[in-house]
Amino acid sequence: MDTIWLNYALPCLCAFLACAGFTLVFNIHGGGMLICSLGGAMCWLIYLLAGSTIFAAFLSAAAIGVFSEVMARLRRCPVTGYLLVALLPLVPGGGIYYAMSYCVAGDIQRFLDTLLHTFGMAAALAVGAMMTASLFRAVYMHLYHPKGRK
Repeated sequence: MDTIWLNYALPCLCAFLACAGFTLVFNIHGGGMLICSLGGAMCWLIYLLAGSTIFAAFLSAAAIGVFSEVMARLRRCPVTGYLLVALLPLVPGGGIYYAMSYCVAGDIQRFLDTLLHTFGMAAALAVGAMMTASLFRAVYMHLYHPKGRK
């Protein structure tokens, strides 16, 4: 029970609270604040369950892309707020910091390893979110706006 709490529940709670803080920055209020924060916690849970790798970041971004599109349609709000806030726990800010720290210290091998991992994480987030958004919109248009009907 303690390992589930420490490895999954507590990090997801921290992601929820961090996303709740960022909803204020993006001027999201009311129910949107809760939805965005839940999206951030879900994003982090998927990342942890998938193994905390670059592919796990891709899966998490893909799931959040679908989540954001659905919530935006249900609430008639822009997708961007839901997507940006929910992906914030995965943004590789620490990787950038450590890469620059290794560069300044002259540890070229660790600098390159960290930098490539950071770029991989950023690319996985971008591709996962954009791919699902494109697929969702294409499927949505065919399901709810058939060609014969205007």
